[in-house]
Amino acid sequence: MSDRSDFLDWVKTSLYEAELAIHNGDARPRRALWSRKEPVSVLGAWRNATGQQELDELFSSLAKQFSNCTSYRFELVSYDVAGDMAYTAGLEHTSASVDGEPRSYVLRATQVYRREDDGWKVAHRHGDTVTD
Repeated sequence: MSDRSDFLDWVKTSLYEAELAIHNGDARPRRALWSRKEPVSVLGAWRNATGQQELDELFSSLAKQFSNCTSYRFELVSYDVAGDMAYTAGLEHTSASVDGEPRSYVLRATQVYRREDDGWKVAHRHGDTVTD
């Protein structure tokens, strides 16, 4: 398989499962896919984070807010792999409870990845809410 197809398989399995888990209140799978090397950053739809400590706090906080995910779909718009770097851009369609209240929303999400010794890791995320 090629780098692109291997990366896409990882996005559709491991990354997808980690995102589904955090929307059901479990941040561990997502955190496991994020780099432990600096720099790491999130420019989030609800909150930003820079560095490992802020990332841990953000993911823990999000996991406490999310529960009962009834639907999560990542609509991939674009992606590429260039050596040890990759990116995805797409739309995240989510239905889950946020602070106990059912919500459905769509986020535009762009993520940057780097290949590390143990595989692909997320290094940066930008997400914002799609509005009409």
